[in-house]
Amino acid sequence: MGAVTYPNEAVITFINEKVVPLRIGSAEQPAKDFSINWTPALLILDKNGKEHHRSIGFLEPEELISAIVLGIGKMHYDAGEFKEAITFFEKIVDKSPGSDSAPEAVFLAGVSRYKSTKNALPLKEAYEHLLKEYPLSPWAKRASPYRLL
Repeated sequence: MGAVTYPNEAVITFINEKVVPLRIGSAEQPAKDFSINWTPALLILDKNGKEHHRSIGFLEPEELISAIVLGIGKMHYDAGEFKEAITFFEKIVDKSPGSDSAPEAVFLAGVSRYKSTKNALPLKEAYEHLLKEYPLSPWAKRASPYRLL
């Protein structure tokens, strides 16, 4: 990713504005601590070092940005900060609907809306969105029980 993704201006700007990047060699102790057995590996950690998202393998610039946004959303989701999580998931759906992260973002946005309102309708809406836009996605399969709501 060093030749294509990291030098990309959009990636540089996004990383400098949104995250604290840390590049670690695969033989170094943190790589062992996080069981990194293949590179490149992208991990989204919170301030306490807890992992919230992981991506293994090469990512194009647009995919890297979407993966980071998804990871930040998952960090908020895991903390029970559902409204904040929704904001990040919606950014992916709105700005990068063709990204690999988009189906998971749709799913998690629906779950986050349910968890913040206790209204099941967002689960069904997420399923319908997934069925329409990403029917072959594993996230459409995972949301399929919501069709019964």
